[in-house]
Amino acid sequence: MKKVSLFLVALFVAVVSYAQPKAIGLRLSYGGQFGGEVSYEHILGAGDNFLEADLGMFGNGFKVSGLYNFTFAHPNWTPRGEWVWYAGPGAVLGYVPYAINSDSGRWKNGFLLGIAGQVGLEYTFWFPLQLSVDLRPVFGGIMADDGGFYVDGAAWGFMPTLALRYRF
Repeated sequence: MKKVSLFLVALFVAVVSYAQPKAIGLRLSYGGQFGGEVSYEHILGAGDNFLEADLGMFGNGFKVSGLYNFTFAHPNWTPRGEWVWYAGPGAVLGYVPYAINSDSGRWKNGFLLGIAGQVGLEYTFWFPLQLSVDLRPVFGGIMADDGGFYVDGAAWGFMPTLALRYRF
Protein backbone atom coordinates (compact mmCIF):
# COMPACT_ATOMS: atom_id res chain seq x y z
CA MET A 1 0.00 0.00 0.00
CA LYS A 2 2.81 2.43 0.87
CA LYS A 3 4.59 1.75 -2.43
CA VAL A 4 1.41 2.40 -4.40
CA SER A 5 0.78 5.64 -2.48
CA LEU A 6 4.35 6.84 -2.99
CA PHE A 7 4.18 6.00 -6.69
CA LEU A 8 0.93 7.97 -7.10
CA VAL A 9 2.34 10.97 -5.23
CA ALA A 10 5.51 10.90 -7.39
CA LEU A 11 3.42 10.59 -10.57
CA PHE A 12 1.21 13.50 -9.50
CA VAL A 13 4.25 15.71 -8.78
CA ALA A 14 5.84 14.79 -12.14
CA VAL A 15 2.68 15.62 -14.09
CA VAL A 16 2.24 18.92 -12.25
CA SER A 17 5.89 19.88 -12.87
CA TYR A 18 5.83 18.98 -16.57
CA ALA A 19 2.45 20.43 -17.50
CA GLN A 20 3.22 24.02 -16.40
CA PRO A 21 0.29 24.35 -14.01
CA LYS A 22 -2.05 27.30 -13.90
CA ALA A 23 -3.14 26.91 -10.28
CA ILE A 24 -2.25 24.62 -7.37
CA GLY A 25 -3.67 24.41 -3.88
CA LEU A 26 -6.06 22.56 -1.59
CA ARG A 27 -9.61 21.33 -2.05
CA LEU A 28 -11.39 20.99 1.31
CA SER A 29 -14.74 19.50 2.26
CA TYR A 30 -16.61 18.53 5.35
CA GLY A 31 -17.12 14.81 5.54
CA GLY A 32 -15.44 11.56 6.51
CA GLN A 33 -13.18 10.29 3.77
CA PHE A 34 -13.16 13.34 1.53
CA GLY A 35 -11.60 15.78 4.00
CA GLY A 36 -8.80 17.27 1.88
CA GLU A 37 -7.05 16.98 -1.46
CA VAL A 38 -4.12 18.54 -3.27
CA SER A 39 -5.68 20.24 -6.27
CA TYR A 40 -4.11 21.21 -9.61
CA GLU A 41 -5.79 23.17 -12.39
CA HIS A 42 -4.47 23.78 -15.91
CA ILE A 43 -6.21 26.04 -18.44
CA LEU A 44 -6.06 24.62 -21.94
CA GLY A 45 -4.83 26.69 -24.89
CA ALA A 46 -6.44 30.02 -25.65
CA GLY A 47 -9.85 28.88 -24.38
CA ASP A 48 -11.28 28.94 -20.88
CA ASN A 49 -11.77 25.19 -20.47
CA PHE A 50 -9.47 23.53 -17.96
CA LEU A 51 -8.23 20.22 -16.60
CA GLU A 52 -8.44 19.57 -12.88
CA ALA A 53 -6.54 16.81 -11.09
CA ASP A 54 -6.89 16.08 -7.37
CA LEU A 55 -5.10 13.71 -5.02
CA GLY A 56 -6.64 13.01 -1.63
CA MET A 57 -5.08 10.90 1.11
CA PHE A 58 -7.01 10.05 4.24
CA GLY A 59 -6.54 7.48 6.98
CA ASN A 60 -5.48 4.30 5.22
CA GLY A 61 -6.72 5.21 1.74
CA PHE A 62 -6.29 7.56 -1.21
CA LYS A 63 -8.34 8.93 -4.09
CA VAL A 64 -7.24 10.36 -7.46
CA SER A 65 -9.63 12.28 -9.68
CA GLY A 66 -9.29 13.94 -13.06
CA LEU A 67 -11.90 16.18 -14.71
CA TYR A 68 -12.29 18.21 -17.90
CA ASN A 69 -14.26 21.35 -17.05
CA PHE A 70 -16.10 23.52 -19.56
CA THR A 71 -16.43 27.21 -18.71
CA PHE A 72 -19.92 28.33 -19.60
CA ALA A 73 -20.28 31.82 -18.05
CA HIS A 74 -18.20 34.78 -16.88
CA PRO A 75 -20.50 36.91 -14.70
CA ASN A 76 -19.34 40.49 -14.17
CA TRP A 77 -20.31 40.81 -10.50
CA THR A 78 -17.27 42.73 -9.24
CA PRO A 79 -15.08 45.45 -10.76
CA ARG A 80 -11.88 43.54 -9.92
CA GLY A 81 -11.18 39.83 -10.23
CA GLU A 82 -12.86 37.23 -12.43
CA TRP A 83 -15.90 35.00 -11.84
CA VAL A 84 -16.34 31.72 -13.75
CA TRP A 85 -19.15 29.13 -13.81
CA TYR A 86 -17.91 25.71 -14.92
CA ALA A 87 -19.03 22.08 -15.24
CA GLY A 88 -17.54 18.89 -16.60
CA PRO A 89 -17.10 15.11 -16.54
CA GLY A 90 -14.27 13.04 -15.15
CA ALA A 91 -13.10 9.84 -13.51
CA VAL A 92 -12.16 8.82 -9.97
CA LEU A 93 -10.17 5.89 -8.68
CA GLY A 94 -8.64 5.02 -5.37
CA TYR A 95 -8.32 2.68 -2.44
CA VAL A 96 -10.92 3.76 0.08
CA PRO A 97 -12.51 2.66 3.35
CA TYR A 98 -16.24 1.90 3.16
CA ALA A 99 -18.85 0.85 5.68
CA ILE A 100 -19.93 -2.78 5.57
CA ASN A 101 -22.81 -2.13 7.87
CA SER A 102 -23.39 1.45 8.96
CA ASP A 103 -25.35 0.26 12.02
CA SER A 104 -22.44 -1.83 13.34
CA GLY A 105 -19.76 0.71 12.44
CA ARG A 106 -17.62 -1.96 10.70
CA TRP A 107 -15.31 -0.73 7.92
CA LYS A 108 -13.27 -2.43 5.17
CA ASN A 109 -11.09 -1.19 2.31
CA GLY A 110 -11.60 -1.60 -1.41
CA PHE A 111 -10.71 -0.21 -4.82
CA LEU A 112 -12.99 2.60 -6.00
CA LEU A 113 -13.68 3.13 -9.69
CA GLY A 114 -16.23 5.68 -10.77
CA ILE A 115 -17.28 8.48 -13.07
CA ALA A 116 -17.73 11.99 -11.76
CA GLY A 117 -19.50 15.16 -12.74
CA GLN A 118 -18.67 18.56 -11.36
CA VAL A 119 -20.36 21.94 -11.32
CA GLY A 120 -18.86 24.97 -9.62
CA LEU A 121 -18.27 28.68 -9.27
CA GLU A 122 -14.75 30.10 -9.17
CA TYR A 123 -13.40 33.55 -8.30
CA THR A 124 -9.88 34.67 -9.12
CA PHE A 125 -8.75 37.74 -7.21
CA TRP A 126 -6.64 40.52 -8.75
CA PHE A 127 -3.73 38.98 -6.83
CA PRO A 128 -2.78 35.28 -7.40
CA LEU A 129 -5.45 33.64 -5.22
CA GLN A 130 -8.32 31.58 -6.54
CA LEU A 131 -11.38 30.40 -4.57
CA SER A 132 -13.94 27.95 -5.85
CA VAL A 133 -17.01 26.17 -4.55
CA ASP A 134 -18.23 23.04 -6.29
CA LEU A 135 -20.26 19.85 -6.10
CA ARG A 136 -18.74 16.63 -7.47
CA PRO A 137 -20.95 13.55 -7.27
CA VAL A 138 -19.20 10.25 -7.98
CA PHE A 139 -21.11 7.27 -9.38
CA GLY A 140 -19.32 3.96 -9.28
CA GLY A 141 -18.50 0.95 -7.23
CA ILE A 142 -15.99 -0.51 -4.84
CA MET A 143 -14.23 -3.81 -5.45
CA ALA A 144 -13.84 -4.99 -1.88
CA ASP A 145 -10.88 -6.85 -0.44
CA ASP A 146 -13.27 -9.73 0.32
CA GLY A 147 -14.11 -10.10 -3.41
CA GLY A 148 -17.49 -8.38 -3.28
CA PHE A 149 -18.54 -5.47 -5.47
CA TYR A 150 -20.50 -2.68 -3.78
CA VAL A 151 -22.31 0.20 -5.45
CA ASP A 152 -23.79 1.90 -2.40
CA GLY A 153 -21.52 4.96 -2.71
CA ALA A 154 -23.40 6.70 -5.52
CA ALA A 155 -24.02 9.81 -3.39
CA TRP A 156 -20.36 10.62 -2.72
CA GLY A 157 -19.46 14.23 -3.27
CA PHE A 158 -22.86 15.87 -3.00
CA MET A 159 -21.46 18.06 -0.22
CA PRO A 160 -20.11 21.51 -1.17
CA THR A 161 -16.35 21.77 -1.46
CA LEU A 162 -14.11 24.82 -1.11
CA ALA A 163 -10.84 25.04 -3.05
CA LEU A 164 -8.04 27.53 -2.37
CA ARG A 165 -5.40 27.71 -5.06
CA TYR A 166 -2.34 29.80 -5.85
CA ARG A 167 -2.65 30.88 -9.47
CA PHE A 168 0.45 31.36 -11.60
